Amino acid sequence: MVHRRIAAVSADVSLEEQARRLTGADGARDSDVWVRSLRPWDGYFAVVWAVTLAVVLGAAQPSWPLRAVAASIVALNLPWYVLVGRPAMLDDTGDEGAARRYVVGAMLLFLPTAVLVNETQLVTFALAPQCFMLLRLRGALWVLGIMGAVPFAGWTLLWRPSLGEGVFRLLLAVATFAFSAFLGQWTMRIIAQSRDRAALIAELEAGREEIARLSAAHGALAERERMSREIHDTLAQGFTSLLMLSQAVESELEHDLPQARRHVALMTRTARENLAEARALVAGGSPADLAGTSLADALERLAGRHTAQTGAPARLTVNGGVRPLPTAYEVVALRACQEALANTRKHAGPSVPVTVLLAYAPDALTLSVQDEGCGFDARAPREGYGLDGVRARAEEAGGSAEVRSAPGSGTSLTVTLPLSPAALRRST
Repeated sequence: MVHRRIAAVSADVSLEEQARRLTGADGARDSDVWVRSLRPWDGYFAVVWAVTLAVVLGAAQPSWPLRAVAASIVALNLPWYVLVGRPAMLDDTGDEGAARRYVVGAMLLFLPTAVLVNETQLVTFALAPQCFMLLRLRGALWVLGIMGAVPFAGWTLLWRPSLGEGVFRLLLAVATFAFSAFLGQWTMRIIAQSRDRAALIAELEAGREEIARLSAAHGALAERERMSREIHDTLAQGFTSLLMLSQAVESELEHDLPQARRHVALMTRTARENLAEARALVAGGSPADLAGTSLADALERLAGRHTAQTGAPARLTVNGGVRPLPTAYEVVALRACQEALANTRKHAGPSVPVTVLLAYAPDALTLSVQDEGCGFDARAPREGYGLDGVRARAEEAGGSAEVRSAPGSGTSLTVTLPLSPAALRRST
């Protein structure tokens, strides 16, 4: 019942359960602070009742028999709390009847004794917190008002005190009500703020989980795109080369056996290189062409393979001092050159010369691949993944990729990669 009374302030049971999970209670019913602290409350209530009994028995007025009767009734509060009140506080079924029964019974035990012996009002310090735990705020305030007004009125009518004593008792009753009401409302506001914070924490936790899920999905998508680019730039191009060479061998077997054998040797070499690329891809390392060598040497080998496969001259020119760069930059340049040469083989036409320019500047790396083929309209929609993949790689490295072409004017692909001082320091 404590759960339900306090949850009425926040008016959201689902958020309450989320807040409980955030406290690490594993869904246990006693996850809230006020329920986890019920045993200290038990001790507090017991002390209040014990002190009230001692004060009542030791009071100067009224007579001993009346004080004994009042003390006996006060003592009945303890078993009433143990048998009815505490189970009502632990009840999480939403049954308000048990809470009301306990409060009504406690009032029936309290009011007569408070009329007989005014010192019995000390029990208010035990009953007031219980009212706020079991009842809604308005109901608890009404009960506190009755607990203050009825004993004072009954005691005044029964014992006819002097004016001074009556005023003192009235002020005491008002002060007790004001203190209890203030403390109760303040506690309820704290609980309401705690509930709001718990709801906010639950929302933030849900948001964090959603961000983690989206981040994982984004990471998986990015990895998928990376693998797609790697497969396209390595294995797919290698298989395309194998297919072209096998077609050449098939046409040369009848009339040019030496050339067919040369192409078979190229097929074997290409297959081995493709296998090495596949192993590097699985291992997650740098491309096989860059293993233990410089970018300029890797591009020189690419140009040589292009010439061997097509018979068209491919010339590499290097400007600036060749120096090691971060692997990410060298991979972008290598893959861009592979894509440009593959497009030349497929689209530019047979025996088209190709020029590859690699320029090392102090703050940038530039790769340019230009052919003298038939060209195309660079603004027209096109199919394929290659050039878009080159652009994506360059942008991920902070650079850019530009394609220039026109029908009959050849094609050039230029990739520019700015080199930050931090990247240059990492490479040294």
